Amino acid sequence: MSFAYADSPYSIPDYKIAAHRACWDYLARPGSWWSGAERIAIAQASRDAIDCPLCAERKAALSPESVNGVHAGESDLPEAIVDAVHRITTDPARLTERWVKSKLSDSFTEGHYIEAVSIITCVISIDTLHRALGLPLEPLPVPEPGEPDAYRPAGAALDVAWLPMIYPENLTDREADIYFGAPQMGHVIRAMSLVPEAVRQLNALSTAHYLPTPEVGDMGADGLLSLSRMQTELVAARTSIKNDCFY
Repeated sequence: MSFAYADSPYSIPDYKIAAHRACWDYLARPGSWWSGAERIAIAQASRDAIDCPLCAERKAALSPESVNGVHAGESDLPEAIVDAVHRITTDPARLTERWVKSKLSDSFTEGHYIEAVSIITCVISIDTLHRALGLPLEPLPVPEPGEPDAYRPAGAALDVAWLPMIYPENLTDREADIYFGAPQMGHVIRAMSLVPEAVRQLNALSTAHYLPTPEVGDMGADGLLSLSRMQTELVAARTSIKNDCFY
């Protein structure tokens, strides 16, 4: 059974364990743009990036564009995609619209990019918790067979971001649930809306690690956490600063 947490120095709530297992199931399944095998390869590349010497050298450089080399780890993914995964994982604060657009191609579309970000987010979120607890990383799941469905929501369009997103009024039946019926939604949630399943997964992890999406705007909501909202936001703000989060 995955995520047993038998050696954890602290008790892990059942709801968090269930969310982690559901996240691993999400990674293993074919998505909208990547097969299950490709999704697990992206997850592994994101893990490889953490100790990648090239990524560390780029991170220390005035400009990451000034450093060339080969990334750590072995992957069946094309080198351009491995490079994108490593960069998103290790140096997201310095991504630019020009860089993102330069990575896009017929085989790495806007949908591929967003789904890759979703996979990376899942892995980083859970792996960071394990490292903080001094626990080994959970083995990645075995990929499930099947092909991606290439679903692109009809209402997705460019507006305030580098890639298309959906406003609540442009949702269609297939993704009508992703904003919980709210007439407005923050850009940080809309950012993944080109891949609706990625928004659902983002909310599932947010519910377990932070707050359910509908409660984020309610400063009196504590979600499922034992910390108060003020304590939670203090930790979140400090983490954002340490990660150079410009949002």
